[in-house]
Amino acid sequence: MRSRKMILLSAVLVVLALGAVESSTAGASEWHFGGTTLPEFTEETVVGAAFSSSLKSGGASTTCEHFLYNMEVWNWFGFGEGVVNELPLYGCTTTAPNCTVSAIEAEELPWSAYPETFAGKQYLILEGIKVKIVYSGASCTLGTVHVTGTAGGLINNSNSTATFSKTSFEATGTSLKIGATPVEWVGEFPMEAFKASREKAVEAY
Repeated sequence: MRSRKMILLSAVLVVLALGAVESSTAGASEWHFGGTTLPEFTEETVVGAAFSSSLKSGGASTTCEHFLYNMEVWNWFGFGEGVVNELPLYGCTTTAPNCTVSAIEAEELPWSAYPETFAGKQYLILEGIKVKIVYSGASCTLGTVHVTGTAGGLINNSNSTATFSKTSFEATGTSLKIGATPVEWVGEFPMEAFKASREKAVEAY
């Protein structure tokens, strides 16, 4: 998967070379609210929370009962853009033997966030993910780990959600890892506008 910066650069070069704003890059998506395109360079805040979200690695799962986020989004020359500014995590437990979650934190925010089309479906792509998890326990062997990589979640425009799963990762070519070990992320995140578009459906297409 090409980086978002490369896609944006391609779009700018097309504009300069052809004198048009149409990009040849397939899969571009924009943010819409209640069926109306978000005007270019106008920011909207999108917030939400998953009632439960899990990271699974090496046969053990770490689940957070309160997985919140705050994201700023905008459109730029036909591309939806955004950043995740806040991602507090609460009520986290693990099935890893003899371990408890003593700390968990999203690091190196903001993360890049944007909608993209794959095979006719809309996905929310998160880049630059880094989550530190500290496991403790007298016989726990995990210690401190860092989950890093990219993630793609399927956007459902009808109910304004983004669902992350093994299927959505495969569709978008994204991946998370702890070192060299793959990490599976499962969670459904409602998306709610918080500024001028409040109470309007959050959509991407």
